[in-house]
Amino acid sequence: MPATRAAPPAQGFGLLCLASYLLSLSYGSTFLLSLLVSSRGGNEQDAGQIISLAMLSTVVAVLGSGHLADRLGSARAIAFCALCLVTACLGFALVPGTGSGLMVCGLVLGLGWGAFYTLGPILVSERVDAQRRTHSFALLSGSMMSGIGSGPLVGKLASVFDLPVQTAFYTAALAALCGLLIFNHLARLPRPASSPVSISRRACIEVLGSKARWPILMVGLGGAIFGGLGSFQTSYAAGRGLDYSLFFIGFMSAAISCRLLIAGWVVKRDAYRASCLLSGFIVLAVLGLGWGVEGNLGYLLAAALLGVGYGLNYSVINGLAANQAPPGHTPQALLLFSLAYFLGVFGFPWLAGHLIVSKGTEAMMISLLVVALLNWAISVGRLYGRRRAVALSVPG
Repeated sequence: MPATRAAPPAQGFGLLCLASYLLSLSYGSTFLLSLLVSSRGGNEQDAGQIISLAMLSTVVAVLGSGHLADRLGSARAIAFCALCLVTACLGFALVPGTGSGLMVCGLVLGLGWGAFYTLGPILVSERVDAQRRTHSFALLSGSMMSGIGSGPLVGKLASVFDLPVQTAFYTAALAALCGLLIFNHLARLPRPASSPVSISRRACIEVLGSKARWPILMVGLGGAIFGGLGSFQTSYAAGRGLDYSLFFIGFMSAAISCRLLIAGWVVKRDAYRASCLLSGFIVLAVLGLGWGVEGNLGYLLAAALLGVGYGLNYSVINGLAANQAPPGHTPQALLLFSLAYFLGVFGFPWLAGHLIVSKGTEAMMISLLVVALLNWAISVGRLYGRRRAVALSVPG
């Protein structure tokens, strides 16, 4: 009987990763919004406003996704919200101009992406036992990162064949439709009984009062770095005479390979030390991108260093958020983890867009360095605090 129960989750997890890759193309295509908007006469500030509007609907989606999952089941809820991703990508490709039409598309994208990104890890926690959970999170996030990275690369490939940037959005819409069909199939697979996913004010207070609050804060800061760099990489590269696709190739290749190949080894190490080291890599990468890049090779290497630091640290703190949550509140901790990520990844581009228009990309890089240093300081503080607690607990 145990063997019979183990087979479906293994099959379901592989399909989950494939569908996650396909749906993630839709978010990856948003890194081309700056290019799309500029081709229609807009600027980085317009693109930043569209992306930041997605943050508003993402917050709504994250907070409401738990209630939807409790009613429909996590897989069916994701399939339902994937319709929003299909609609948003088609809208970006078809709606003319840079005005309210694109902003509505941003709001629709936030609804779909917020629900999917939140419920994906919760779906894993429902189907994978606690011992394999952190590694499974890494594999899932690696699949998502693969899809996110494929979005801008599809845009680059389209330009090579003299196709418009809208081609990437059409491709993302088709991929999201395929992902929808897979999640609809996953919803039919047997699933174990699970805890309620929806969040309440009391659950939120309990989670934020536990140690899980620190990885939740850190993922918000990391999301700000990722969102700021990814959303305006076309502007950054154009100002320095670089090829923006090299950033996504270096970042995504490093992040994906690390998550898929060595994350299983990293998550078995001491999480506090690993997070401290990896947060330091992020600081070095931001320094390199801001003031150390002189050519395409340096650009590629700095992006790869960011991919290693961000890619692996995300998996480490994702596991910490789940494992350090109060008993019975793992889904709520993962929900708040996703919410913090979205506040950073969608909220920071609004500030970055204003900074680029008023003071240039260097001002954006300075603000990102401050965020990266704060993120690293939290990881150092956690490591020092634990060592101090251990020292005080030893009888003197």
